[in-house]
Amino acid sequence: MTTREDAITTPDIDLKGYDNSNDPDLELPGEVEMSLFDHLEELRRRIFYSLIAVVVSAFGCFLGVKPLVKLLEVPAKGIKFLQLAPGEFFFVSLKVAGYSGLLIASPFILYQIVRFVLPGLTRRERRLLAPVVFGSSILFVGGLVFAYLLLIPAALNFFINYGADVVEQAWSIEKYFEFVLLLLFSVGLAFQIPIIQMLLGALNIVSSAQMLSGWRAVIMGAVVLGAVLTPSTDPLTQSLLAGAVLVLYFGGIGVVKLIGK
Repeated sequence: MTTREDAITTPDIDLKGYDNSNDPDLELPGEVEMSLFDHLEELRRRIFYSLIAVVVSAFGCFLGVKPLVKLLEVPAKGIKFLQLAPGEFFFVSLKVAGYSGLLIASPFILYQIVRFVLPGLTRRERRLLAPVVFGSSILFVGGLVFAYLLLIPAALNFFINYGADVVEQAWSIEKYFEFVLLLLFSVGLAFQIPIIQMLLGALNIVSSAQMLSGWRAVIMGAVVLGAVLTPSTDPLTQSLLAGAVLVLYFGGIGVVKLIGK
C-alpha cells in the first residue's frame, strides 16, 4: 500500500514513461520564492521603467519631429497636405513622436519583460529567449520596411490614380498619418507569426506537420487578415499583405521543422 510519504518521494514520470525529475533542462536556476504582492510590485516597477523610457524617447522624437514627418510623407509623391483645423499638425506631431518613441524604446521594454519572466523560466525555456527576442525584433523592423517600401506606396498609388481625372489630390495631414502609422504597426505585428510558431513548436504544443496540415484554413485566414489589417480597400495592398503572411507562415513551418519539431 502506498503511503503519503511514498507518494511525495515518487519521481516525476512524463506521459512517455520517462523519469524527468532529474532533468536539468526543467530546473529553475536561482529559484527564489516570491509572494503574489512581490510579483505585482516587480511588475509595477518594470511597467514604470518602460513608461519612462517611452516618454523620454517620445519627447526626444518630438523635438525633431519635422524630419520624421517628411520621411513619412515620401510615399505620397506629389500630394499636397492640408491642415484643416487649428492645431491639426501639432496633434499629428504628437502621434508621430509617440509611435516613434515606442519604437525606439522597444528594446528597453523587451529587456524589462525578459527581466520579469526570467526567474520563472526553466533552463530549456531560457535558451529560447535570445533567438525569440532577436528574431522578433528583426521581423518587426522587417515588417515596417515592407510596409513603408511596398504596401504604403501601392495603396497610395491606387487611391491617387483612381480619382486623378476627377478630383485634385489634397489630403488632410491627420487622416494621412492615421493611415500610415496604423498600417506600419499592423504589418510589424503581423510579421511576428514565425516567432509564435517557433514558440508553439519548441514547447511541443503544435508540430510542423500539424501546422502544414491546416494550410487551407491558413490561406483563408491570410486573406481575411490582409483585409482587416490594411486601412485601404484596394485589392493590391490586401494581396501583398496576405502574400507576405503566407510566406512568413510557411517559413515559420520550416523553422519549426529545423528545430526537430
